[in-house]
Amino acid sequence: MNGSLTLLTDLYQLTMAYGYWRAGKETEEAVFHLFFRENPFDGGFSIAAGLESVLHYLDALRFTADDLEYLGSIHAGDGNPLFPSDFIDYLRAFRFTCHVDAIPEGTVVFPHEPLIRVTGPIAQAQIVESALLNLVNFQTLIATKAARLVLAAKGDPIIDFGLRRAQGIDGALSATRAAFIGGVSSTSNVLAGARFGIPVKGTHAHSWVMSFPSELEAFDTYARLMPNNTLLLVDTYNTLQGVANAIEVGRRLRKNGHELLGIRLDSGDLAYLSIQARRMLDEAGFPNAAIAASNELDEQVITSLKDQGAAINMWGVGTRLITAYDQPALGGVYKLAAIRNGGGAWQYKVKLSEQSIKVSTPGVLNVRRFEEDGQAVGDMIWDEAGEVPSDIMVDPLDLTRRKKFTSQMQRTDLLVPIYRNGERVYESPSLESIRARAAEQMTKFHGGVKRFVNPHRYPVGLEQQLFDLKTKLVLEQRGVPA
Repeated sequence: MNGSLTLLTDLYQLTMAYGYWRAGKETEEAVFHLFFRENPFDGGFSIAAGLESVLHYLDALRFTADDLEYLGSIHAGDGNPLFPSDFIDYLRAFRFTCHVDAIPEGTVVFPHEPLIRVTGPIAQAQIVESALLNLVNFQTLIATKAARLVLAAKGDPIIDFGLRRAQGIDGALSATRAAFIGGVSSTSNVLAGARFGIPVKGTHAHSWVMSFPSELEAFDTYARLMPNNTLLLVDTYNTLQGVANAIEVGRRLRKNGHELLGIRLDSGDLAYLSIQARRMLDEAGFPNAAIAASNELDEQVITSLKDQGAAINMWGVGTRLITAYDQPALGGVYKLAAIRNGGGAWQYKVKLSEQSIKVSTPGVLNVRRFEEDGQAVGDMIWDEAGEVPSDIMVDPLDLTRRKKFTSQMQRTDLLVPIYRNGERVYESPSLESIRARAAEQMTKFHGGVKRFVNPHRYPVGLEQQLFDLKTKLVLEQRGVPA
């Protein structure tokens, strides 16, 4: 198998590309937007992630000889090749020449805002749809989950423990990267640490303890062999006895010039046990020893434990982070919004639905964020190809909800150039700077937007002229007089 990702697509992207090509439409210029319709986890915000993976994919977008041989082997219902040889030749010469604009990773984003805009020959823009959705949907989902965990931990470090529960190798790697963007401080995943420069953490498991005649001997041996990495898992047999054994080993470490880093709890009543362990550690002279906890944690459990006064100051989160346990998909979509031929005027396109939330927005869209006194106060989706945008924003689902932005407010357009005519013009920031961006972005939003239960709905809407255009097109498509 070759290393090409060009076939990371659904077949209907290629059948449509063939149709565009055969119909002579493949060079018509189109605008597609990638966006999602609802924040995950019933939350009030999301964190954009996955753009770096998109860059790697687009940089290498070529149909290899193996790719073309496979496509030539696919048969239609009548037994003949699905794709004729002249189309295979067209794909052999395929080069990506689209413009791509995107919201940088680590940005707080909201439903209906275009995370990526692809402008260029319609066949090319169509072929990349599925891959872009795959790369952005999952990482945005995990980065958002991580940010929620960080909010719940209130400054305590979160460690990613999810490798063994992740959906495959790439799921583990891309999720760990996205979790780091969202604020996770380290990971147990050594390959992710090596590949992305994420700090790695880990000591021992229950099997280490069980392999020795006694827990005390297991702890003592580990501390002797790794005196600078001694954080002991204490719940293999009896948790509080395990804490006592850890304290005894800690005293021996200290005599040899080292310190007990802490203990980890992985079962039982974490609130009660952590409080008892803290008391025992403090009374024994180890006030700086950390108490880490794991065991099916998520933001709701962490919040509950903190409310109960749990003495935990380090959180190992696995399954419910790495798999986005309570919402397995973001639900992002990729929709055509405008088309033109020969550089003429854009023909705006709108997709209708019986569900208002699924009616698409036409135009060449960008997102303008307004800030006042360092706080974000609203995001306006506007059409770059239209008139000069006004300062009035309309809720796309409720025309009575409007917001006017003042000239004194700071305004920033969120989409930035990534590719021009297929050539990358964007310099990727470091993963650390993306993570720092996410943390800084989170400070700009009111606490109500970030709460877990019934979060405040941050104002996002359409610029008034764009709202009017969308309404006009919807009425025309439905045959309703304006």
